[in-house]
Amino acid sequence: MNRRVMIAMAVSIGALGAIPASASAEERDALSTQDREVLSWANQLAAETSQMLERWLQSRAISEEKLFARLYYPIARTDPPKYTTEYSGLADRDLPTLQEAIVRKSGTIVFAVVTDINGYLPTHNQRYSMPLTGNLAFDLVNNRTKRIFGDRTGIAAARNEAPYLLQRYKRDTGELMADLSVPVKVRGKHWGCVRIGYRQVEKY
Repeated sequence: MNRRVMIAMAVSIGALGAIPASASAEERDALSTQDREVLSWANQLAAETSQMLERWLQSRAISEEKLFARLYYPIARTDPPKYTTEYSGLADRDLPTLQEAIVRKSGTIVFAVVTDINGYLPTHNQRYSMPLTGNLAFDLVNNRTKRIFGDRTGIAAARNEAPYLLQRYKRDTGELMADLSVPVKVRGKHWGCVRIGYRQVEKY
């Protein structure tokens, strides 16, 4: 379980054990045509995200120390809890264009997002960033942004350093999902990942 330490009203999540960082040839060969296409989109989004983060650093919009600080500031009266970070405003400005371009590539895509190494998702897709209503059941499905997805699937994706990781799981909404993730690096350091969730089809 993640160790959470309150520091000046911020949450700092301690490191977990490493996730195995290699896939066998058999596993790679087992990717379907659909999986391989999703992998190409994930690689595209990861490359664009790395370039975006590099631009933030080069323009001094944020320092490297703050980008890697792993400090999460609780947003009051949110359930499940939501957080802001030093860079969440920048993410809200720059990530939607990149993420929505991937979502539009296929009707099978449920989400295409970027998280940090602890599963923190600063900016979700537009369909999951609707205004909070106070109705917990509605908000759970329709406002999923700025949450820490620290479940087993989310952490495995966030911590994986292999070229990709393909997982199948059930979301907290009950929906069955294929989840393909690839690492995101900044200045040679592992910052987080891209995750694409999609409905698998038999023929693609």
